[in-house]
Amino acid sequence: MRIAEMNWMQVEARAATDDRCILPIGSVEQHAYLSLCVDMILAEKVAVDAAAPLGVPVFPVLPYGLASSFAAFPGTLSLSLSTYIGVIRDLLDSIRRSGFRRVLVVNGHGGNSPAATIISEWLNDHPETSVKFHDWWRAPRTWAKVMATDPDASHASWMENFPWTRLAGVEQPSHAKPLVDFARFARVDALRKREMIADGNYHGRFQRPDDEMLAIWDVAVAETREMIEQDWD
Repeated sequence: MRIAEMNWMQVEARAATDDRCILPIGSVEQHAYLSLCVDMILAEKVAVDAAAPLGVPVFPVLPYGLASSFAAFPGTLSLSLSTYIGVIRDLLDSIRRSGFRRVLVVNGHGGNSPAATIISEWLNDHPETSVKFHDWWRAPRTWAKVMATDPDASHASWMENFPWTRLAGVEQPSHAKPLVDFARFARVDALRKREMIADGNYHGRFQRPDDEMLAIWDVAVAETREMIEQDWD
């Protein structure tokens, strides 16, 4: 049940009978040979696929996040931390005003982790609500499935290469990249980061067979669905 397919009266009626909703958050940033919108595509799709049989409303994905590390790559759009704090708070305030009290935030971008701190602070001001922050790709069972498939998994590598994140006519390289020096990566600016990672893949292969990717996706959807269904306080 996408919010885009509802009107305000339907939202009001839904929240009165079931106060759960989902907010996907992502990022627009370089992903090597994949779409710049990988993180927002995957966050929204896993949320929609997980919520579909439950009828829980899914808000449109917040496309922009914290992506300053990739600022030297054209097409990457990044919010400042101060702006991001305000955006997350404003969205949670709006969701609460709409009548929802249980919110699952499905995150598709590791750089968005400060949102969890913002949510923690917001909850102190709204103790009648419950908000979960779900990094879908590194949830326990999903990450275990990724590691069992290929432990050389990283940003812009095969683990983000799904049929719905590829670009038509763009060929994926056949080699595997060596591991980036993460210690050095963390201490240099965006331009030197770009020089270090070249096309953008941190390490590993660029693509694996689709049957393996769909098996990972099935685990991710099931794990996200459990987040919607269980353990609300």
